[in-house]
Order: sequence, then structure tokens, then C-alpha cells
Amino acid sequence: MQFLSAIFWGFLLVNMAAYVISSMQGATYNFATASIFSVVFAVLVVLIGTLIPNDPVDHH
Repeated sequence: MQFLSAIFWGFLLVNMAAYVISSMQGATYNFATASIFSVVFAVLVVLIGTLIPNDPVDHH
């Protein structure tokens, strides 16, 4: 479930950012490129989340 929500929100947010940035630059919006980038972004977020240790800290 965590992976699906990361892909869903990554898809929406990356496509939105790509649309806004391409609009500001006067370039054309490419849905396929933004979608591929969003999946790569979501996979990286999930990988980073699994690599961070979740162990309790004894003291600060």
C-alpha cells in the first residue's frame, strides 16, 4: 500500500510540476516524459524510505 500511494502522489505532483515548469519556460508539456520521471521519483522515495533505519535512539 505504501508503494502504491508513493506512485500515486509522485505521479500527480511530478506531472503538475512538469506542467508548471514547461508553461513558465514556454516549452511544450510532454506527458510521457513526466510520467516516466514520476515513476522513477516514486521508486527512489520508497528506496530511501527503506534504507533509513527505524531503530529507536537510546539518547540524544
